[in-house]
Amino acid sequence: MKHSKYSVIIVGSGIAGLYAAIKLSETINLPDGILLLTKSQLSESNSRYAQGGIVGVLPENKPDSVSLHVADTIKAGCGLSDFNVVKFISENSRYAIKDLMSYGVEFDRDSKNGLTFTLEGAHSVRRILHVGGDATGYGIEKALVNKVRNDESVSDNISIYEQSHAVELLIDSKGVCRGVIAFNDVTKEFETIYAAATILATGGTGQVYKYTTNPSVATGDGLALAIRAKAEIKDMEFIQFHPTALSLDNDESRFLISESVRGEGAKLVNEAGEYFMDYHPQKDLAPRDVVTRAIYSQMAESGTNHVYLDATLIPIEKFTKRFPNIYNTCLKNGIDVTKDYIPVSPAAHYCMGGIKTSIDGKTSIKNLYAIGEAACTSLHGANRLASNSLLECVVTGFELVNTLSFTNLEGSDVIDDAILDIVKRYSDEDADIPDDYDIKSAIYKLKNTMWENAGIIRDENSLLQALSDINKIWDEFGKNRFCTTVEEFELRNLLHVAAVITNMALRRKESIGAHYRSDYIIPEIKESKEVKNDASVPVK
Repeated sequence: MKHSKYSVIIVGSGIAGLYAAIKLSETINLPDGILLLTKSQLSESNSRYAQGGIVGVLPENKPDSVSLHVADTIKAGCGLSDFNVVKFISENSRYAIKDLMSYGVEFDRDSKNGLTFTLEGAHSVRRILHVGGDATGYGIEKALVNKVRNDESVSDNISIYEQSHAVELLIDSKGVCRGVIAFNDVTKEFETIYAAATILATGGTGQVYKYTTNPSVATGDGLALAIRAKAEIKDMEFIQFHPTALSLDNDESRFLISESVRGEGAKLVNEAGEYFMDYHPQKDLAPRDVVTRAIYSQMAESGTNHVYLDATLIPIEKFTKRFPNIYNTCLKNGIDVTKDYIPVSPAAHYCMGGIKTSIDGKTSIKNLYAIGEAACTSLHGANRLASNSLLECVVTGFELVNTLSFTNLEGSDVIDDAILDIVKRYSDEDADIPDDYDIKSAIYKLKNTMWENAGIIRDENSLLQALSDINKIWDEFGKNRFCTTVEEFELRNLLHVAAVITNMALRRKESIGAHYRSDYIIPEIKESKEVKNDASVPVK
């Protein structure tokens, strides 16, 4: 087995990982350099699919303030957000936005060259910045990838491993992280990589559910690594289901229809042609958990697998400029937003919980850090406020680099018996490789039981059923299985994540935010309906 050494390993190449790599390269002299390790290509991550935008509490936006943003975040999070974390991230948003612009991120501007601020669900004022209308994640990631690849002052300090999967943390006998074991999907070989600091920036967990807006790479890899290493995990019962994903027959992948479409005036309509969100004070821009359950209820009542979004209320010139990707995707699927309603339904979107960290990414394991969606800083509480996540990636990444600048990043290759045992496990030529196993079928079963039993609405019986199914799949797969393919590692990771979500959902015996237990219901506002004048639903 090959052995290598770096000062810092960053696992994951989304916005959190890229930004941290750039700041580390610019800020700290690292004699052994930085390794950026990604299981796919550098440009493929959850971040690039973020349509909504990034929060910017900026001085030029006079109606806004830190106190307003803090209040909105805590209200959306049902009071479970950490006030000090929320305040810190909000106060630093102006510096985060400025830093991103210095790296080439071009936020949308108006005719007078001023930044364009938009509105999303549960925000009290317009404060969301976008790139390319509905391509914010892609725009930010593209600028950061360009910096990493083409700016020699940065790229000279960064090594990149693509199609390489981190499969185990190197935890020594004192409980200190010393690096990772990586698996290269091209050569099919393992590598021991030592580092003084290991950063998990692996993104979300959406692929644990049957329907998700997340790309195929979002299999909770960093979270599973931390679970296996016995790091402290927090709030995994809080899974955000985005209310409006494009719902097409025989298509389990879900293209996101950004909340900003409702922010610009679109309204939700049921099968009978009724606008059904007017019962809530914030109407179609109520918090995501409220809108999701309202849609779920409408679907159950009508026996359909979707409701509709009436975007005909938005002038077409505005729609095509503001949402070019959504417009083109709808058109490709035979939906003309000028006259057709868009069929939408909820899909797993974001994980509020994760590896418990401080604001600078420190976990419960020494020398192990986590940032981005893999981490839980307690910013989001029980329900993430739209567009807070990209901001969190940047602010926590900056704070992590600041902390590492005062950290001794030497002695990364300290080896003891615990490390040797891990290395031997992955270098044993006589390892018992199991017979063929239908990985795809097992993943489908797992995703289906999580959607049906640990999804938008849960209760004790459904959660116990999910746990039983998880354990059955795990027994068939083999808990100590020697994995030799990325698909096997991903199933192993998804099983770890599914078990934690389900167990934490069982333990929290209340309904709050995105965690909704039908056996512990807090009554919501009674629904009333406004009937659209034309009750027909014009969908091709």
